[in-house]
Amino acid sequence: MRDDYLRSALKIIGDPNILIVVVSTRVKQLRRGHRPLVESLEKLPAEDIALREIFEGKITYELASAEQLAELTRSTHQPVRNSAPRLAAQSA
Repeated sequence: MRDDYLRSALKIIGDPNILIVVVSTRVKQLRRGHRPLVESLEKLPAEDIALREIFEGKITYELASAEQLAELTRSTHQPVRNSAPRLAAQSA
């Protein structure tokens, strides 16, 4: 993972814990066959692609509100296992 990409992404998503979750979620998507939202002349690992997508503004994240989490637990009566942020591609 390139340090300059990491520093740039941390400027966009200031909380390192959230950044880790967003990057790992996007890496899983890329490894499942989703196409990168950024172009590169060099072959980059999925982690670097995800970081570039973040600092170039190609993907965002949304955290569930307390009300949404409460509604999920009331409606399913099961613990929320995957509370990872949802990623959304930005329109160019």
